[in-house]
Amino acid sequence: MTLDQLITFLWVSRLGGVRRAAQEMNISQPAVSGRIAALEQSLGTQLFDRAQRGVTLTKKGVLLCDYAEKILNLVEGIKADIIPAEAEDSLLRVGVAETIVQLWLSEFLSALYETYPKIRVEIVVDVTLNLRQQLLERTIDIALLMGPISEYTVDNLPLPNIPLAWFKPAGRPDPDLSATPVITYHRNSRPYREIRQQMINRYGPGTQLFPTSSVNAGLEMVATGIGVGLFASRIAKQFVDQGRIEPFDPGWNLDDLEFTASFLGDPRNELCARAAEIAAASAERYLSMT
Repeated sequence: MTLDQLITFLWVSRLGGVRRAAQEMNISQPAVSGRIAALEQSLGTQLFDRAQRGVTLTKKGVLLCDYAEKILNLVEGIKADIIPAEAEDSLLRVGVAETIVQLWLSEFLSALYETYPKIRVEIVVDVTLNLRQQLLERTIDIALLMGPISEYTVDNLPLPNIPLAWFKPAGRPDPDLSATPVITYHRNSRPYREIRQQMINRYGPGTQLFPTSSVNAGLEMVATGIGVGLFASRIAKQFVDQGRIEPFDPGWNLDDLEFTASFLGDPRNELCARAAEIAAASAERYLSMT
């Protein structure tokens, strides 16, 4: 019985099949099957019931799963406590919402590389809905997004909230929102759903909403007079400083945007947990200085 066999066993049990485990581990399906067969042979028992749609644990497999989880957690603890951070050379796949990209992503990456100088990082920028799905499908390791994610396998570390504000083209009178297009976040985002409901409740179903997946593009639309917008005030600051847009108060607003650093807690990865802590500290530091 080897550690590789136990890790492979856990991936197959979690994902319910050899093919998905092979994809996650980036090895061939025969290699996964071979490790499981060797583990079953060394233990002298069958660990999975095979079926057309995948595999399920036998009673002995369920017992082994508990032991294997404990062993893997011990291994992660050894890595965290014994291996120097400067020797860590793993690949970390980070998914990031655009709001964070515009604010403190570079601060986070600098701090991450300072702690782990040999680490390799891949960045994916997308809307929160897609980042959540990518995290659950394990195509990214950590997501900095509008959270939290409620899945039981996911750990969420709170990040600083980001306030929203209303903006109009500079020099224009305050608009009547019942008759003015409103530009805001992506259609599949929480702010879009909330503002849509507020607009319907306050002004009726005839209001116009222009969703966009790019905050900068939305602010450009406001600056050119297409409509007004509700966006993160810190990102809009550069447009305000340039004299292209200005804030206004229609008498109501949405709650601050809530962000989390979310990562899979099952199985726990100490690198992801530490990266989430670095993200939180980087965000606090950036926001306190700006």
